[in-house]
Amino acid sequence: MAPREKTKAGKADNRERLIVGLSGASGVAYGIRLLEACRDLGVESHLVMTKPAEMTIGYETALKPKQVAAKADFAYAIGDIAAPIASGSFKTKGMVIAPCSVRSMSEIATGVTTSLLTRAADVMLKERRPLILMVRETPLHLGHLRSMVALAEMGAILLPPVPAFYAAPKTLADLVDQMVGRALDLLGHEWPNVRRWGEDLAKGRRKGQEAT
Repeated sequence: MAPREKTKAGKADNRERLIVGLSGASGVAYGIRLLEACRDLGVESHLVMTKPAEMTIGYETALKPKQVAAKADFAYAIGDIAAPIASGSFKTKGMVIAPCSVRSMSEIATGVTTSLLTRAADVMLKERRPLILMVRETPLHLGHLRSMVALAEMGAILLPPVPAFYAAPKTLADLVDQMVGRALDLLGHEWPNVRRWGEDLAKGRRKGQEAT
């Protein structure tokens, strides 16, 4: 997919930048919702998605890849290694790959990157910026686990999209929002769609705590 031109990527408005990656694993709803959350929070979003991700969008949503790209402030082709997000000199708050396939995870773990998605992730690690991987796979074999250990040792955050049933979700959208909100928590953003134990949920509050 060709980059979507809007205005020149710059820091004139002083907004934080977040890179959002979509790989071909099931669960593209997480990445799509993350783009929407960025817009809610006023965060400048930079999107890169793989060709399998574009296929999964067709399988799992009623959207077309171009419609997903339109939710981002900037979108880049998967082969555009000259894109701004491929360089450490392009400052960002971090990167979230949602969902993250085992193939993408494995490339990042080895440092042998073959696309803009994994190159941008590698940049996060070398620049010591947050890299959050919503790895979507189960069960896991030993090779998967070893890759995860390597990534954790390099500073990546592994955030499998595990449902938070304590938040009493009523819909799939509730489950998606809770995980997207938890990813944003790790980047220091407060997104109101997260239901918090001990705060929003009465069953998690202790005697004497006031409801917010």
